[in-house]
Amino acid sequence: MRLRYIIAALAVIAVGAGTYLAWARGHAEPEASYVTDHVTRGPVTAVVTATGTVNPVTTVQVGTYVSGPVIAVDVNFNSPVRKGQRVAKIDPAPFQVKVQSAEANLANARAQVVKSQADLAMKKLTLARTGELRQRDLIAQNDLDTAKSNYDQAVAQIALDQASVQQAQSSLDEARINLNYTDIMSPVDGVVVSRSIDVGQTVAASFQTPTLFQIAQDLTKMQVDASVSESDIGAVREGQRGVFSVDAFPGREFSGAVTQVRNAPVTVQNVVTYDVVIAVDNPDLALKPGMTATVTVINGERDEVPRVPLRALSFAPDGAKPAAAGRTPRAPAQPAVWRLTPIGTLERVDIETGLRDDQFAEVTSGALQVGDEIAIALRHGAPRPTSVRIPGQMRFR
Repeated sequence: MRLRYIIAALAVIAVGAGTYLAWARGHAEPEASYVTDHVTRGPVTAVVTATGTVNPVTTVQVGTYVSGPVIAVDVNFNSPVRKGQRVAKIDPAPFQVKVQSAEANLANARAQVVKSQADLAMKKLTLARTGELRQRDLIAQNDLDTAKSNYDQAVAQIALDQASVQQAQSSLDEARINLNYTDIMSPVDGVVVSRSIDVGQTVAASFQTPTLFQIAQDLTKMQVDASVSESDIGAVREGQRGVFSVDAFPGREFSGAVTQVRNAPVTVQNVVTYDVVIAVDNPDLALKPGMTATVTVINGERDEVPRVPLRALSFAPDGAKPAAAGRTPRAPAQPAVWRLTPIGTLERVDIETGLRDDQFAEVTSGALQVGDEIAIALRHGAPRPTSVRIPGQMRFR
């Protein structure tokens, strides 16, 4: 009987011990778990992104100085043109009439000069004869004065008639110029990108010059006019490399260089931007005026440098601050990361950073080595860290 009691007691103890161990195993505090990454070596590229529009470097708006109906259009969209080539013609008939009228007025003014010259010659003879008669005392002094006045008036009439000739000549030149303006010429070599007239349409140039054509001087040289926000414009400089893409060619990257950073602000709905011009070659004419471009301006590049993920710079375990201890409220935070030690604790490592892109920050100094494991987040559902070590400070739990 005694042996049975002993065996029963041992069985109860064994069952109780097993139950306790199972309970303890299910309620034991798990070890702290972190999401980690490593210090790596690779490229870091700092960029500024913006949107813009592809435009020709030089676009000339061709208009008309005179009004009238269009009787001929010699070019169409995408037509290549040469400087001085006629692109359209306005009905010249009214202007030809004005030229003929101006020619007649000029001929009349010249004839008047000939008439006045003949009158001057006659009055010159009369003055000479009157002077001889006066010397003989055969006429009164008043007759001589009258002859002299008539001669002076004839001389003045010659000058007046010659001025009328010049005026008539100017009117004729103006009429001829207006007649020549009926032939609308291309001012540059290029390609017609826009046409806004047709044969039979009447154009009026009374108040402002209407735009009939837009001619791009050279479509093999294009530029992107990008709008860069005021927060990013400080990093953009002339000469920096710019790359962009357009929706028409997904997957293709176009490259150019920043040629202008314009100082004039553009404000739309209280948002301030600045125009940045990126020049790009277009030898295959793939880029067309007006295309929307997604632009990336590269303001710094580093190859094969130590780098840490940006998430590592923003991570800090409970009880620790990412800023250096003792800093003033106005002082900037000292960049730091938390390195995982072999025993599973974290230690803070202060570093200095250089260029940053959308994923990594360059490490310029600090006690980090390529391959070090660093914490970037606390794993979802894991308990709080149990041990953190900060250089120069006490370990806390």
